Amino acid sequence: MMDRSFRPIAFALGALGVFAVLFVIGGATGWWSAAENEQGIGEISRWCERVGGGMLREPINTLGNLGFVVSGLAMFVVLARDTREAKPLTNRFIGNQPIALLYASTAVFLGPGSMVMHGSHTFFGAWIDNLSMVAYILIPWVFNLAILGRWRDRAFFWVYGSVLGLYAVAYWVFGSDLGIGLDLFGVSIALWIISEIIYRHWSGGLRWWSGLIGFAIAFTFEITPADMIEDPASYWWVVLFWLPALLSTSPPTTRRTYTPWFWAGLVSFLVAYAIWTTGTDEHSWCRPESFIQAHAIWHLLTAVSTWCFFKFLRTDRNLASESRDDRDASDESPKQIKTRPARRR
Repeated sequence: MMDRSFRPIAFALGALGVFAVLFVIGGATGWWSAAENEQGIGEISRWCERVGGGMLREPINTLGNLGFVVSGLAMFVVLARDTREAKPLTNRFIGNQPIALLYASTAVFLGPGSMVMHGSHTFFGAWIDNLSMVAYILIPWVFNLAILGRWRDRAFFWVYGSVLGLYAVAYWVFGSDLGIGLDLFGVSIALWIISEIIYRHWSGGLRWWSGLIGFAIAFTFEITPADMIEDPASYWWVVLFWLPALLSTSPPTTRRTYTPWFWAGLVSFLVAYAIWTTGTDEHSWCRPESFIQAHAIWHLLTAVSTWCFFKFLRTDRNLASESRDDRDASDESPKQIKTRPARRR
């Protein structure tokens, strides 16, 4: 009989098995109508690779997504071992706890979601690819707001599920900008960093200045203040940079260790993004016949990022218990220290 600790990974493997069967069926039947923005068979795709006519439209870019599957399954194994070994539940990313399992699930989901897009070139593929990305990136910043707003887990899941559900419907009906010119994935990156800085350097004053950090993050992705001033209607979403300030009503009750995992995750993501910019059909480095594709490397490096951030979130330590441990250590008196009795002469 299977150890109950490993049931979540068994469900994950089962879901992957179902996906694999459906994916093979879809590919074997030729998929269906390609999305309007995708190139035809034999042409160079938007992500540089030559479009094939077999089961996979972009074979290398599709298979590069297996990195997410490996990363997510490794998380499930770590959480199962936590549970089997009865490790103390010092934070919500230790053991088979709901938020930790959600994080691992979305890390796995990133793989199949992107595989359908690069494998099929259909609108459904683009939809589920973007849905998987948003499902992942919502977790860290909504989780930070849950801590800073003193939410219960139920409130976290309600907010997370509501935002994700609205996004799924709006993308399907109105397209990638949701009909309101909003790139939720990109904005969520800014909201994560902003909320992380509030968490790390909490103060009432910093809360209301924190929104300005979003402009620096936007600049990293080549969106300048000049662009925003020139076309304010297209960049209305900058007001969302103050959402963490609005909802972060209390200082954090936990403390995280940022070195090495947070910085490793951030660096791997930024390097991946730099490589991503070279993996388009318009870039001079594009080699559509090559077995080394920049976009596939982007997938592999961002999969590394998901693992690093998982390890980072596991460093959360409750401040109250930390203070109690310090007091216990300082209260230990010399009388409590056992010494060897003196030898008689």
